[in-house]
Amino acid sequence: MPSFYVPDKSLLSPTQNDYAETARYLGYRKTSLPDDQIAALIDECIRELYSVISPQAVYDFFELETVHSQTISFADVKIVSVDLARNLNGCTKVALLAATIGPQVDAAIRRCQTLNPAKASVMQAAGAMYIEKFVDLVNDEIKKAVCDSAAGKDVVCKPRFSPGFGDVSLEVQKDFFRLLPCARIGLTLMDSLIMSPEKSVTAFVGSGSF
Repeated sequence: MPSFYVPDKSLLSPTQNDYAETARYLGYRKTSLPDDQIAALIDECIRELYSVISPQAVYDFFELETVHSQTISFADVKIVSVDLARNLNGCTKVALLAATIGPQVDAAIRRCQTLNPAKASVMQAAGAMYIEKFVDLVNDEIKKAVCDSAAGKDVVCKPRFSPGFGDVSLEVQKDFFRLLPCARIGLTLMDSLIMSPEKSVTAFVGSGSF
């Protein structure tokens, strides 16, 4: 049975680290910090998006049937991928997750693209920061569920791995939308295999005893 996760929004409240992550998405590094004007815009965008984000996620666990050097199978899915097979090596289960921070974020970015393109770029970066921050929370929920079901066994979760990374085709998105009730968290998959809302993520999280 799939599990739904709608966190207390305060868990995503802005922090100093969020400012640093947003600046990183904009291309800044510790040796090249934003000037005062950009810094103020980053702060503004982070706070503005926080007021409209609506984080929701769904995930479910599946027994891994095959993990060979380049083939993974579970449920009725077979994926040929060297990179995903490497990520899931040693795992006995895989969680599929889908997460979004809501359509209001897309709408806010679109408004800025018309009125203030420079701000729109910062809004994009802040949106990327928030969806990654939220998926980290979903990842933590999956880890808790894995540990709770392990009955005292030493079980470890692998780093999450998303379609479109490495040699995993975006076509795999179709399996996520077939196996998870993504529509119930407001997610749709377009013909281009891009998700709507845009600030959304799907990912695999493998687990096993290592």
